[in-house]
Amino acid sequence: MPTTKLLLALPATARAASPAFAQDVATPNPPPPADKVEAGQNAAPPDATKVADAAKPADAAKPADAAKPAEAPKGPFTLAFSVAGVTDYRFRGISLSGKDPAFEPSITLSHASGFHVGTWVSNIADNGGDSLEVDLVGGYGKEISGITFDVSATDYVYPGTHGLNYWEFIGVASHAFGPFTLGGTFAYTPRQGDAAPGRGIYYAVNGAYAIPHTPISITGSFGIEDNGFYDNKHDYSIGVSGEVIGFTVAAAYIRADHTGGDPNGKGRVVLSLSRSFETNF
Repeated sequence: MPTTKLLLALPATARAASPAFAQDVATPNPPPPADKVEAGQNAAPPDATKVADAAKPADAAKPADAAKPAEAPKGPFTLAFSVAGVTDYRFRGISLSGKDPAFEPSITLSHASGFHVGTWVSNIADNGGDSLEVDLVGGYGKEISGITFDVSATDYVYPGTHGLNYWEFIGVASHAFGPFTLGGTFAYTPRQGDAAPGRGIYYAVNGAYAIPHTPISITGSFGIEDNGFYDNKHDYSIGVSGEVIGFTVAAAYIRADHTGGDPNGKGRVVLSLSRSFETNF
């Protein structure tokens, strides 16, 4: 887990999504930080690359279709917005909002080539005098032979603090097997002064099962983190999510073990409600 976020658990600083529930499953042109959706969380991210079905010759010959105005061709850019509310901002099993609710908006600009940039914001518990986290993300994602992957760099920024910002490099991949989707995540945090005095490594597996003929999915994840603050920490989540009148509603049980007694890792049910919008140009 990113080392700076761990400072929330340390008394010295009064101190991951997610979300948020963060499911680290790649999308071709991903929305905000892919790991902000834990347990079918961030709040299911919108698919930024939607491909329209080609019209069938028989359909084109129908008088009704002939009367319809031609659709304007989609441009190469997609601008996606999302807003989410969660009862507890959890990042890799640890509460970063002090187990309080959090509001998490995001915006992502992606190109048909696969490159994307974006930002994701959440309120957090006091972190060295700051109560806001801003994630700045840039990366590249594609689908090749049925495998969707994304590699990105995230700058975790705490505007009201000094010396606590840090970078992390994240790679995610996923593959669908019918209604099942299996994914994996690997994250690396290099040493960066006081914010990350030692390198950090996080890896996880996650899965989702879309119940046929319903808008409901069952999700789960398991991750392991090792850095200067946690020694072989484990995080788990299991949850359910679904679409209701355009909103994504989710609930997940999330907990973390081997946290050195950090109370912010105790298991609890986290609820989320999110809505996404996008436009092409």
